Amino acid sequence: MTINTARTTATTDGDVTVFLIGMRFNSLWRPDRWEPVAVAMPRMLNHHVRDPDAGLLHHEQWFGRTTISVQYWRSPEHLHAFAADADAPHLKPWRDFRKLGREGHVGIWHETYVCPPEGYESVYVYMPEFGLGKALGTVPVGPGLATARQRLAQTGAPVDAADGEIR
Repeated sequence: MTINTARTTATTDGDVTVFLIGMRFNSLWRPDRWEPVAVAMPRMLNHHVRDPDAGLLHHEQWFGRTTISVQYWRSPEHLHAFAADADAPHLKPWRDFRKLGREGHVGIWHETYVCPPEGYESVYVYMPEFGLGKALGTVPVGPGLATARQRLAQTGAPVDAADGEIR
């Protein structure tokens, strides 16, 4: 993993759909109930590695009692098309969960955010490619992009001059 020593920011070339999804192990002693849910997500993500046209730009994952996968999609339409595609690895696990989930041994959750370019900014310093920057690509932070305020202003977002600078 290469650490980028330059100070960079994600490019802002259009809307991005951020999808947060995860599960919670409510009954740790019942792997027979949560394992089918836990193994479904890697299958879905592998599907997108094989089919980049499906619209997933990048994802990051963290594990614990409550898991999270942060996913960056081209559009909500791409996300919805994947979820409804009978040939994709989503519908069967979803239907299976609807049966298993009634027992309460495992929970699932998701949140979807559609972000226009004026609704996001980022900065990466001494980081490998990561998150939104890995999804959209990065550019060096230079004149006019040094602060969060400036990065948001580049996209036309309103900036409150009374707030302190966020760097």
